[in-house]
Amino acid sequence: MLVRTKAPLRISFAGGGTDVPPFPQQEGGCVLSATINRYAYGTLRTREDQQINIESLDYGLSVNYNPEDLMTFDGKLDLVKAAIVKMDGRGEVGFDVFIHSDAPPGSGLGSSSAMMVALVGLLKEFKGLPLTDYDVAELAYVIEREDLAIKGGLQDQYAAAFGGFNYIEFLPDHVIVNPLKIRPAIVNELQYNLLLCYTGSSRLSSNIIEDQVKRYESGEQDSLDALRQLKAMTIEMKNALLRSRLDDFGDLLHHEWEQKKRMSHKISAPILDEMYDEARKTGALGGKITGAGGGGFMLLYCRFDKKHKVAERLKEMGCTITEFAFEPFGLQTWRV
Repeated sequence: MLVRTKAPLRISFAGGGTDVPPFPQQEGGCVLSATINRYAYGTLRTREDQQINIESLDYGLSVNYNPEDLMTFDGKLDLVKAAIVKMDGRGEVGFDVFIHSDAPPGSGLGSSSAMMVALVGLLKEFKGLPLTDYDVAELAYVIEREDLAIKGGLQDQYAAAFGGFNYIEFLPDHVIVNPLKIRPAIVNELQYNLLLCYTGSSRLSSNIIEDQVKRYESGEQDSLDALRQLKAMTIEMKNALLRSRLDDFGDLLHHEWEQKKRMSHKISAPILDEMYDEARKTGALGGKITGAGGGGFMLLYCRFDKKHKVAERLKEMGCTITEFAFEPFGLQTWRV
């Protein structure tokens, strides 16, 4: 048997940080995001014996386990091992797992969580489990955040499982995914005016998130106010998008980034601030570092006649421009 899966990466427009516990449990959070045509992939191939082999095609890493071996989390392909321990429990059938991704961890596009969603989908298909998109997202969150204790929020797992444009609400005891019906013309115009570039540096999001949580739990007023402002602005951005007010959307993207930087001094860096300021001077209405911040990809909204100038300036500063398209579908699995 050969099973394949892919889960899309995402761009988070607003609300990132309000999905990180304990804020959603205490005040409720929300994010606005969309998935793009970059993916985390997985393949599972059954074996005649009970051995399990795991291989990352991106990093050239592989681990092998015999039936009597105990899987340990040692930093080598732990996402895959944790998913197998949670969902397979070392069953009677052995298999090979191959994984790869269109973006590395630390890119700010939710690649690690998309990979976890892809792995849950892969094992779900292999085991024939009747899991909904909500079930897949929640299970991916539990494995990544609780079993592996990787710091982070809830948004990436739900974005990858559901796909498309979503306004996602994080309430004290459950999550609500609200798919947004945006006219194709607006999706095309938004994509035409957005610029996605790699800043040349990645970051460890868990360190940034840990600092953010400490500030929130200590009652630091600046961090608290920023999170509450982010919630309000996420709703504004959703309404601007639904009402085709894209220039307003671009302006709000700028204000969202200004608020987000208040949550932790680690969210930005002098070189990132310089790149962003140059982009604004050249013609970008607004933008942000995607994900937790600190590096990775920068997303900018530009007027169509200024976009090429912004791209040229950022390339001069060492950035790499990345073409992308919005992806309407979430997790997909199939058998070959």
